[in-house]
Amino acid sequence: MAKNKAEDIMTKDVITVAPKTKVKEAIKLMVKKEVSGLPVVDKGKVVGVLTEADALAARTTQNVESAMTQRVYKVSPDASIKSIAATLKKNNIKRVPVVDKAGKLVGIVSRRDILAAKL
Repeated sequence: MAKNKAEDIMTKDVITVAPKTKVKEAIKLMVKKEVSGLPVVDKGKVVGVLTEADALAARTTQNVESAMTQRVYKVSPDASIKSIAATLKKNNIKRVPVVDKAGKLVGIVSRRDILAAKL
């Protein structure tokens, strides 16, 4: 089966944090799970992304919502891998949340996922 859409390559068990999570706790999670960014989810919807750069610039005692990147690029499960790669490159980002028609988080696609799909 050809892997050519987000739903074919996305990680479904996405590691997320809530807006009120302390940055220190988010950093612990990033290190433990070996991820470089976390979608910030409120009531199932992505409201931001906390990246390593965001975490480096933040105070560990502040809430994630005050440190996160608020502009989030999202894709649908049927988005093509080619269009996702273009979005990542154009916006200089490393990952993109995958959301359903209701805007609920259903997965995430990273640069590494796209590279693995090329193998």
